[in-house]
Amino acid sequence: MAKRSSKKPTAGSLKSVAAPPRQSRALTAARDVAPLVKRVVAILEEAHSLVVRTVNSTMVLAYWHIGREIVEFVQRGAKRAEYGEQVLEALSARLQERVGRGYSIRNLRYCRSFYQAYADREPLIRDARGEFGTGPVPNLGEVGALVAVRGRQSPAIERARIRHGPRAEFVEALAGFSSRLSWTHYRTLLAVEDVRARAFYEIEAEREGWPVPHLERQIHTQLFARLLKSRDKGGVMDLARRGQTVERPIDLMKSPVVLDFLDLPESELLRESDLERALLSKLSQFLLELGKGFAFVARQKRLTFEDEEFYVDLVFYNIILKCYLLIDLKLGKLTHQDVGQMDSYVRIFDAQGRTQGDGPTIGLILCAEKNEAIARYSILNEHKQLFAAKYVTHLPSVEELERELARDRRIAEAIAETPRTTKAAKPSSRAKRRKK
Repeated sequence: MAKRSSKKPTAGSLKSVAAPPRQSRALTAARDVAPLVKRVVAILEEAHSLVVRTVNSTMVLAYWHIGREIVEFVQRGAKRAEYGEQVLEALSARLQERVGRGYSIRNLRYCRSFYQAYADREPLIRDARGEFGTGPVPNLGEVGALVAVRGRQSPAIERARIRHGPRAEFVEALAGFSSRLSWTHYRTLLAVEDVRARAFYEIEAEREGWPVPHLERQIHTQLFARLLKSRDKGGVMDLARRGQTVERPIDLMKSPVVLDFLDLPESELLRESDLERALLSKLSQFLLELGKGFAFVARQKRLTFEDEEFYVDLVFYNIILKCYLLIDLKLGKLTHQDVGQMDSYVRIFDAQGRTQGDGPTIGLILCAEKNEAIARYSILNEHKQLFAAKYVTHLPSVEELERELARDRRIAEAIAETPRTTKAAKPSSRAKRRKK
C-alpha cells in the first residue's frame, strides 16, 4: 500500500498548480449585450419611423380619395358646382356625427383642392429609395403596396386626367405620392399655383427632407423663381422634372439672396463687418439660403501676393462641386473695382488654396445693389466662376420679387446678346486691409 506524503505543499507549488480564476458568464454576457441593445433600439426606432410614415401616407391617400368622391359626386367632374358648398356643409355635419372631429368644411375643401391639383396622379405611395432597404423592417414600398388603392385602370381617374388636363412631363418623375411628405406638406404645396413650381418644391422637399416650416419659407421667398434667372425654357422644365441639380456653379446662384433672418437695424452706420458678424451668428440659416452642399471654412481669409496681403470676407466649400466659394460683402452698389478685386481673389486662391481634386474656385460678390451696367460690361458677363448677387435683409413682397425677377431676366437676355470681354483689375488698395 502506497504511503501518503506528509510533506505540506509550499506556497510556490500552490501557485503553480492553482487554476486561473474563472470569469462569471453572467458578467461577460452583461458586457457583451451593449451591441445587442444598440441593434434592438435601432430596429425599434426604424419601426416607429416606418409606422409614422405609413400612417401619414395612408392619410394622404385617404384625403385624395375623399377629394375624388367630392369632385365626382358633388361636382360631377366640374371644377365648381352650383350647390357644392351646401353639400359640403351637409357632408361635414354628417361626418362629424359619425367619425368625429377633423372633417370641417375647410378640411373638405382642402381634400377637394388636393384631388383637383393631383388628379393625374395614381393613388399609391412611392418609397424614398434606400430609406429602409437594408434594415430588418419591411420596406415602406411593400407597406405602401398594401395601403395603396391602385387606380391605373380606373375610369374615374382616366376621366379626371382628361378633364383636368394631363401633365405628361411630370408623370414619370412624380408618380404617386411621396412616403416622406405628410398631409401638411401637400396642403402647403396647394398654395403654389404654378404647376411647374409646385412639382419643383415637392421634389426638393422629398429629396432634402424639408420640414413644413422650411418648405413654407422656400415657397414664400420664391426659391423656384430665384433659380430661374440663368435658365432658358428648357431649364425651367428641367427644374420642374428633376428639382435643383447642381452640375455647374451657376446652378447654385439665386438672386436676390434673402437674408431676412438677420434682423439687422436700418442704419447709416452699418458696416460690412457688422453684416459679416450677423451672417456668422446665423450660420445655419445662411447655409440653407446659400443652397446645397455648402460647408463653412473661414472668415477674413488671408491671401498673400508678393509683399501684399488681402482678406476675403467668407470662404465656404461645396461638397457637390468640390470647390471653394469666396464671398465678398458690399454694403453699397457694385463697382468695377469690386469685380476686378474678386477676380484677383479667385486667381490667387486657385494658386495657393486649391488642392488636388478641387474644382475651380467660385467668387460671389454679395452687394446691397447691383449695377446692371457693370454686370453687362465687365468680366462678370463671360466668366463662369464669378458672380454678383443682390441681397435683401427684409423679405420683399411677392409683387416686388416678381418685378425684380422680371427685370433680371430682361437684363440677362440683353447681356447674352452682347458679349464683351474686359481685362480684370488688380485688387484695390482698400482690399488689403482687414475689415474691422
